[in-house]
Amino acid sequence: MTEFLTTDLGDRIAFDRYGDGPGLIFVAGAGPFRAIDPITTETAELAAKQGVATVVYDRIGRGESIPGDDGGTAPIGLDRELAALRALMDVLGGSAALCGHSSGCSISLAAAAQGLPVTALALWEAPIAPVGTVAEWIGEVERRMDAGDLEGALAHYMKDMPPVWLEESRKDPMYPQFVAMVVSYRADGESLVWADSGPHAEVFADVRVPVEYLLGTETFDEMHVAAASVLAAVPGSVKKEMPGAFHSWEPAPMAAELASFVRTATQADQQG
Repeated sequence: MTEFLTTDLGDRIAFDRYGDGPGLIFVAGAGPFRAIDPITTETAELAAKQGVATVVYDRIGRGESIPGDDGGTAPIGLDRELAALRALMDVLGGSAALCGHSSGCSISLAAAAQGLPVTALALWEAPIAPVGTVAEWIGEVERRMDAGDLEGALAHYMKDMPPVWLEESRKDPMYPQFVAMVVSYRADGESLVWADSGPHAEVFADVRVPVEYLLGTETFDEMHVAAASVLAAVPGSVKKEMPGAFHSWEPAPMAAELASFVRTATQADQQG
């Protein structure tokens, strides 16, 4: 059953909560929300049966999560996404692990680096291989957003992704909604620019929680490059390959891995 909360910045967040135990919040990347993402919901339900309290929520400007009193005209930046995570952590007792998917990983890393009460980070295919050109790419996305060219902003955001992804999206009856939701990608862009702003050892210097970089057995080469950079930057971080392809995972093994990871991280924290 959908629950709602209001963040300190006035945004209404819609979320589903499952199970009891140490908390785990799923942080979507650019695009997904609960109604079109049954894989994350199934994973959350399965993990909840293994002793973890899970939350799946709609990012601001997607699904049932509605921007605050600005009427949806103010930029939905990273600060607002972090406020949403802070409020969801309060629902789970004040802290939680985060499972980021794609650019949801850079949002999750930013949350930990900025001091939110993050207990652990599971990063599914974080697209953060250091390239030094992310700011230019995102700058053009934001320029198109600000000019009202939302379809152009979506196309430019997806320019380096497999072309079939955008082609299939255009055939979807929900395509107009996908275009309208591109305004929510600003937070993704800000977090990706931050992650690409310098050597990861420096950018992630304040990330000092258990970190797993997870990726599918069938994935893009850049994900292995990104994983190597994260492992070199964050002491104690690990890389694991999981059943998955096309930037997605298989729910049952992912749920088991996440539940074990979160429980282990919580026990380690409690022991000192």
